[in-house]
Amino acid sequence: MDLTPLQAFIQNSAPKGPTLKSLLPLLENSYFDQIKHGDFPNWRKKLSAAPQITTSSISLGETVCIGSPSDCSEASLGELHQQLLDFIPWRKGPFKLFGIDIDTEWQSNLKWRRLENKISDLEGRKVLDVGCGNGYYGFRMLEAGAELVLGIDPHIAYMAQFWLLKHFAPALPIYVLPLSFEQLPTPLNYFDTVFSMGVIYHRRSPIDHILELKNCLRAGGELVMESIYVDGEKGYCLTPDKKYARMSNVWFVPSIKTLEQWLSRCGFVDIQVIDESVTSLDEQRQTSWMPFESLADALDPDNTAVTIEGLPAPKRVVITAIRP
Repeated sequence: MDLTPLQAFIQNSAPKGPTLKSLLPLLENSYFDQIKHGDFPNWRKKLSAAPQITTSSISLGETVCIGSPSDCSEASLGELHQQLLDFIPWRKGPFKLFGIDIDTEWQSNLKWRRLENKISDLEGRKVLDVGCGNGYYGFRMLEAGAELVLGIDPHIAYMAQFWLLKHFAPALPIYVLPLSFEQLPTPLNYFDTVFSMGVIYHRRSPIDHILELKNCLRAGGELVMESIYVDGEKGYCLTPDKKYARMSNVWFVPSIKTLEQWLSRCGFVDIQVIDESVTSLDEQRQTSWMPFESLADALDPDNTAVTIEGLPAPKRVVITAIRP
């Protein structure tokens, strides 16, 4: 995990006005040495064993492609393929690494396709991706012209997937840190665009989450929020008894009007619904790279309009909003 370029970017940021310098203590090796997560040392060991391969090409399209099969020997390619399998489950993607197709659970390119032309132009923007997973969307943000993409995700295995990919594309200005949102110093008042996709319904306090997102944005910056929603009027919100679609960490599933109301109450303006969709079994499914339960297992097999708990099946919405 080479954070030297990110540290240099922060150190060289404008001395006046908001900066990211409050992040610097979290980028020191001493901080990572103190992480108590049981799997973290194991992932660091696996990352240090990544083969040294010079990458000839990078393409950040719908499939994020890094390298070509001709960049390495057959033996190195076999070694890399085995290592990629060790990083299962791969949930967000798809990726192709030196010709190895990583068929992820989510066809995340479909979600990106639905929003990429409806958000503010990312050219030259500094972007924060909250709950970024393995960084797939961050690579697409770079493709769209972002100057810097910083992702945070407390899930160590997904963070490790990103750093394995980054190992072969070290010059790309994208980074993922193993941080929860609560660990991020606020207010930063810095980023041009903040993404929170698939996060808010996991938060025990969605209003606090929105306020924290707002505090990361500069004045005039844009929030891109994607969430599960249920049908209902303004003020309606589904609160599962225990689980929702097999997930035990879903606290509130708002209606679209409720989500708009939350954003407005938190001071956002120019709130726009830019996409509504229903996730298909082609977009999220079990694969050899994610061989565990997926969307099909979360829905009633006799009625896919409801979850296995008998609740309305998930629909998804993307909303943009501006910090004034």
